[in-house]
Amino acid sequence: MTKKPIAWITDSTAYITDELKNHPDFYSIPLNIHFGEKQFIDGVDLTPTQLYENIKSATEFPKTSQPSAGEFAEKFKKIAVDYEQAIAIHISGELSGTLTSSIAGADIAGFPITFIDSKSLSYGITGLIDKGMELQKEGASVPEIKMELEKMAGTLKSFIYIGQLEQLYKGGRMNGVQFFLGSLLKVKPIIQITTDGKLEAIEKVRSEKKALQYLVDKVAEAHPKGKGKIYLMEGNVPEQAAELKAMILNQIPGLTVEIGDISSTLAVHAGEGTIAVLWFD
Repeated sequence: MTKKPIAWITDSTAYITDELKNHPDFYSIPLNIHFGEKQFIDGVDLTPTQLYENIKSATEFPKTSQPSAGEFAEKFKKIAVDYEQAIAIHISGELSGTLTSSIAGADIAGFPITFIDSKSLSYGITGLIDKGMELQKEGASVPEIKMELEKMAGTLKSFIYIGQLEQLYKGGRMNGVQFFLGSLLKVKPIIQITTDGKLEAIEKVRSEKKALQYLVDKVAEAHPKGKGKIYLMEGNVPEQAAELKAMILNQIPGLTVEIGDISSTLAVHAGEGTIAVLWFD
């Protein structure tokens, strides 16, 4: 049997569009979500809606974990049956051990995989996959694809209004001083993903109205002529996302704006009410 040339692999922190879901060469390996001793597989036996419901009734905050190297190896062995090699694009290595675990899994499986640190998450991963698939169609080699995607990684612009400050803190993404000051002043941070794949607080807002206007202003600064495409990612607040989209298009007609939801894994840390705007330069 002739094997197909390239499998495209990511993890469940990526925003999985309908196009990717239906792509025959695309594979998403889910992370795990833990409520105490109960473990769920992101997107398989726990949807974002179920996650938010569980958080409201849980006595402790959930945690996330990446698959073990052995679990990655088992997945890779199955993919290797049909493919000569793969390209794997994962969540920033600064935010998760997923990339390291995946690399170890490939070594165990003995399957040739080219790894790329997205230095981002959500649509930041999706955009790289879309670009990589486009380059493959154009006839680019794997080394050429890797070179282009590594240039693109880290160029994502992101402005993220955090829905639940306490979850971000308890998830280990925010230090105690920042959390204390935020709680005391009743403010929520707007954060961004830095060029090296870390999270950085850049602004504090006291109301959702001010947060949405801040996001609109940032989009307008980057797209004054209304050209380009941005993504709005939302955490169980579709009405607010629709409102933000309308605000953006009212100020910047002609801009392409798509809305998607954040994965359960990301929702564990960012919380319900999170809204983000993301685009590549």
